[in-house]
Amino acid sequence: MTLSGKINTEIGVHATAAKWFNLFATQLHEVQNIAERVHGTKLHHGEDWHHNESIKHWTYVIDGKVKTCQESVEYDEANKTINFKLFGEEIDHQYKLLNIIFQGTDKENGGAIIEWSVEYERVGEEVDPPYGYIQYLHKCTADIDAHLLKA
Repeated sequence: MTLSGKINTEIGVHATAAKWFNLFATQLHEVQNIAERVHGTKLHHGEDWHHNESIKHWTYVIDGKVKTCQESVEYDEANKTINFKLFGEEIDHQYKLLNIIFQGTDKENGGAIIEWSVEYERVGEEVDPPYGYIQYLHKCTADIDAHLLKA
């Protein structure tokens, strides 16, 4: 059995891809106030939340358990794509690589399709693939979309 893989999900939302990308690219620190499963975040390293070299510390709920990680981000504004690279003690014990990739694409009749991809490489076969992250992303997507519709 292979230790690496990619899990994808697409979710239709009401807000535009530009609103989604703008939230993550310029207001990422606000996600803790929007998404129920995000308990907190703080800037761990760097002077700017939205710089590729900045590192954030997150506390969130996956599979009913409070988890923590550190994260760095790479932005691709032209394609409305963001690569969140997760690491830190809790992640590193299970995964050599754990990336969450966001991409927003506008629909012709309004709204957007949000594609989430979880790329991973497990440290061993005893570690399950990160399916809990897909459930987490579905719940956070619903919370964020509701917020963006009010904004």
